[in-house]
Amino acid sequence: MITRYAFADLGGANHGWLNAKHHFSFANYYDPQKLSYGELMVINDDIIAPHTGFDTHSHSDMEIITYVRKGAITHKDNKGNEGRTTAGNIQVMSAGTGILHSEYNLEDEETNIYQIWIKPKTTGIKPDWDMAEFPKKPVTKYLPLLVSGDKKAPLNINQDARIYAGRINKGDEITHNIIGKAYLLIAEGEAMVNHLHAKKGDGIAITDEVAITLKAKTEAELLIIEVPGISDAR
Repeated sequence: MITRYAFADLGGANHGWLNAKHHFSFANYYDPQKLSYGELMVINDDIIAPHTGFDTHSHSDMEIITYVRKGAITHKDNKGNEGRTTAGNIQVMSAGTGILHSEYNLEDEETNIYQIWIKPKTTGIKPDWDMAEFPKKPVTKYLPLLVSGDKKAPLNINQDARIYAGRINKGDEITHNIIGKAYLLIAEGEAMVNHLHAKKGDGIAITDEVAITLKAKTEAELLIIEVPGISDAR
């Protein structure tokens, strides 16, 4: 089954410095039908104004992945980690027993990020943070694996989950095989996901499918998050 959630219908809030859209219930946005998606707890589509950001705050027992779509985000935490992640690249943080961190847009332009929270496989682990740069060349055969829990990707998280992402040229078509359940994000452009037409900002929930066909209607940038769905709250 494939279900599209249009960007215009997502919950969210505009705080001035932060304009956030929520794919699932978060903060003051609550939808009993969209509490989570298996082990995928949060997807926030955030636009952060220049020279603003999230002041120091705490997390524990959560895998937090930030995919930068535009601009850059600068991370700093109380474990000595610090880094600037630019558009098309990813940072991951295993909050584990607890971590204090801040995230700022120190740029002169807006920064647009996906912030993704995944429930960890094991609680109480040592906190960790990492980032990686990825090729920007469009793909023609498959979306590359960027994040996983089995050390087969450049970035590792504490869960049996995978994040794939890449650009596809207009008119190109690829097939993506799915393990578990998946949630697809249209970061840029437009694409056909099997029979569904999806646009920038849309989210697509995919269950009981072993593979999907992706065809770019324009140059498109796509993310696919696969999770085991152990505690599906939908």
